[in-house]
Amino acid sequence: MRNRPLRSLTEEALGRYFKDLNGHQPTNLYNLVLGEVEAPLLASVMKHTDGNQTVASEILGINRATLRKKLKQYSLI
Repeated sequence: MRNRPLRSLTEEALGRYFKDLNGHQPTNLYNLVLGEVEAPLLASVMKHTDGNQTVASEILGINRATLRKKLKQYSLI
């Protein structure tokens, strides 16, 4: 299997999403997409770092307090 850029995969998934709407307009799409992407991103990085929030925040390029807030938001801690 060839690695594909996340951008390409995202565009493909959104294309399918719009097609499945059958002409209906989505609402709150930005928050929907962020929620669908951010939670598994955080979970994957936390798993990769064995739960080390300091290292995870460095990998993600965000403040540790922000990471902690987001982990709570998605019930990951």
